[in-house]
Amino acid sequence: MAEQVRSEAGPGSRRRGYRQVLACLLVGVSSLLAGHRLAAFPGKRKNDEHKLSREEKRRRKAAQKEMESAYQNWLSGPVGYIITPEERAAFKKLATDDEREQFIEAFWERRNPNPGSPENEFKEEFYRRIAYANEHYSSGIPGWKTDRGRIYITWGPPDEVDSHPSGGTYVRPPEEGGGETATYPFEDWRYRYLDGIGTNVILEFVDPTMTGEYHLTMDPGEKDALLHVPNAGLTELEALGMASKADRFTRTDGMTLGRSLGGEPESMEEFTRLDLYAKIFKPPAVKFNDLRASVTHTLTANLLPFRVRTDFIKITDDSVLTPITIQVARKDLQFQNKNGVMHAVIDFYGQISTLSGRVATTFEDSAVLDVPEHEFQSYVNGMAVYQKAVPLRPGLYKLSVVVKDDTNGRVGTTDIGFTVPHFDDDHLQNSSLILADLIQQLPTNQVGTGPFVIGGTKVRPSVGDSFRRDQNLGIYMQIYNLGVDPKTHRPNAEITYNILKDGKSIFTTSEEAAKLPNASEQVTLEKRMPLEPLQPGKYTVEIKVTDNIKKQTVSPSATFNVD
Repeated sequence: MAEQVRSEAGPGSRRRGYRQVLACLLVGVSSLLAGHRLAAFPGKRKNDEHKLSREEKRRRKAAQKEMESAYQNWLSGPVGYIITPEERAAFKKLATDDEREQFIEAFWERRNPNPGSPENEFKEEFYRRIAYANEHYSSGIPGWKTDRGRIYITWGPPDEVDSHPSGGTYVRPPEEGGGETATYPFEDWRYRYLDGIGTNVILEFVDPTMTGEYHLTMDPGEKDALLHVPNAGLTELEALGMASKADRFTRTDGMTLGRSLGGEPESMEEFTRLDLYAKIFKPPAVKFNDLRASVTHTLTANLLPFRVRTDFIKITDDSVLTPITIQVARKDLQFQNKNGVMHAVIDFYGQISTLSGRVATTFEDSAVLDVPEHEFQSYVNGMAVYQKAVPLRPGLYKLSVVVKDDTNGRVGTTDIGFTVPHFDDDHLQNSSLILADLIQQLPTNQVGTGPFVIGGTKVRPSVGDSFRRDQNLGIYMQIYNLGVDPKTHRPNAEITYNILKDGKSIFTTSEEAAKLPNASEQVTLEKRMPLEPLQPGKYTVEIKVTDNIKKQTVSPSATFNVD
C-alpha cells in the first residue's frame, strides 16, 4: 500500500503550511457563525443554507487554490534551477496533492548522498545557499532570482572571486587588447572544476546600471564604461593608430573588445563561450543510485525479452486488485532434455514502489515448463504466461520486473509507470477491458485462488493482444455503479459489442444488463467469440454500456491482431 510521506520542510513550505492551516480555520469559524445565524432566524433557514453552501464552496475553493499555487511556487522557485526537464514534465502531469508530495520527497531522495538517511545533506546545503544568495545578492529582487544567486545556488561558492564593486580604473590583459579604461562594477568568478562543464571555468558578472543588479555576460567588453566615449579608454593598438575603436562594434562574435595582443585564448572563442553559457544554466546531472540502476536496466533489458501488462479490478472504494501479467516467448528460453522431457525454469521478481521510492510490495516466483520431447516442436512456438495479482490503493506507481532464464542465466528487466484508478460511486465506470485467450468458470473450491483468477472465473489475458484464428477471443470486463430500478431491483442498461476493421463495423451484438447473472449495481461481462470467420489483420472491439436510469454511458475499446 502507498504510504503517507513527509512534506518538503523548506522555509517556503512552512509558510505555505501556515497559510493552509489559517485558511482551514477561517472556513471552520465562518461555518460556526453561520450556524448561529440560522438558529436565530429559522424562517430564513433554507435561503441561508443555500448561501452558506455557496460561501463554503467559495472558501474551500480559495483554500484549494492556495494549496495548488504552493506547489506551483515550489516548481517556479529556486528548485527550478536544479530540476531536470524530465522531472519537470512528470511533475506537471500529477493530478493530486498526495502525488505531488510523494514526488517532492522522491526528488530530494534522488539527490541524497546517503540514500535512506533522514539527514539529506544536499537538501540542507541547497537551502543554505538560498539564504546566502538572498543575503548577499539582493538588488530590488530577491537574491535567489539574480544571476549570481542562481549560479551560487546551482553550483555552489566559486573557488576564487575577483570583485570590483565600484568599478574604476582597469588595466586590460593582453587578450582583451591591453590599455587602460574605466569600468562599471563587475565580478569574475572562477571554478577550478564543474562536473559536466570542465576545468578553470570563469564567469563574469557586470552591473552596467550601477544599481547592484549584476548579470552574467558573455562579452568581456560589456564592463567597459568608456566603450561609447570617442577616443577614451583605448586599447594599445588603438592608441598607436594601428586599430580603430569603431572596429569593436562590427565584430560578429558578440563581443565589443578591441583587437587582442598575441591572439585570443580558446576560452574567448565564440562557440566556447556559447557552450559555457548554455551549460551553466542547465540543471546539474543527478548522479546517485537510481541513475546507476537505470544504466544497468538499459544494458540488460533485451537479453531476455518479455511483455508486461497491468489491469485494474475494483475491490472497495480505496482498494483495487491489480493483476500483473508477464508473457515470455518459449522460443526465447533454453530447454534441457531430461529423460525425454524438455525442461525449463523461469524466475520472476517484481517490485512495486510509490513515487517517493518507498516499496509498496514485492513478489518472487518461479515457473517450471515441462513438455514431452515429441510435443516440443509445436509447444515451443507458444507463450509462457505468469501472473501476480496485488491489491493497491489508487495512485501512481512504478513497477520494476526482472525475468531470468534459470538454465542459461539470461536476464531481462523493465521499469514501467502505471496509475491505479479511483473508482468513485457517483458515475458509471468500468474495470480494465481484458482480451483473454482463456475464460473459464471455476469449481467452487477454486474460487478466488491461484493465478488468473478473478472471483469465480479464470481469465488469462493475451499480453500482446494477439490471437490465432483457431482460438476464441475472450472478453472480460466489470461494470460499476449501474442505476437500479426500485421496482425490479435490477439494472436497466443495454450493452453493445462491436467488432471493427479499418474503422468499419463487421459484427455487432447486444444484450440487456438485467439478464446477466447476479445483475445489480455491478455486472460482469464474460464473452467468448470464435475468430475463425475473421481474416488475418488488426481489429478493434468496442463495448458500449448505456445506463437508461442514470443516463450515463461508458465506451471502452481495445485492439487485437488475428494471425
